[in-house]
Amino acid sequence: MAWVLDSLALLAVLQGEVGGSRVKELIDAADSRAPDLNLTVINLGEVIYNVERRRSRVDAVEAQGLILSWPINILDVDSRLALEAARLKVVRRMGYLDCFVLALALQLDATVVTGDPDFHRVEDLLQVEWLPSA
Repeated sequence: MAWVLDSLALLAVLQGEVGGSRVKELIDAADSRAPDLNLTVINLGEVIYNVERRRSRVDAVEAQGLILSWPINILDVDSRLALEAARLKVVRRMGYLDCFVLALALQLDATVVTGDPDFHRVEDLLQVEWLPSA
């Protein structure tokens, strides 16, 4: 089974939130030689942006190093994925960065891991693993 991580999933781990324990389980279970956890570089940037904005540049650099050490496929965004994200934004009326998660999950036939309620809008398209919240 393949998963696509939303930025909220990674932030849950980094911030020690309730849902972070499930994401950590997925990370710990991933095979470093062929991980089935996926993330776009756009959404990685979103995570690092949020850490720096909420905490500090030092914390953001540390978080980036930690994420890069985990067995997660960090995928570049090509024009096909970017244009699909744009199309999905129009038809599903979600945040543009969330649409990269959605487009990648559809491309990989993967489950989205998130706590973001906007993904209720796309449960008819794919599987969503909902992270518990406090």
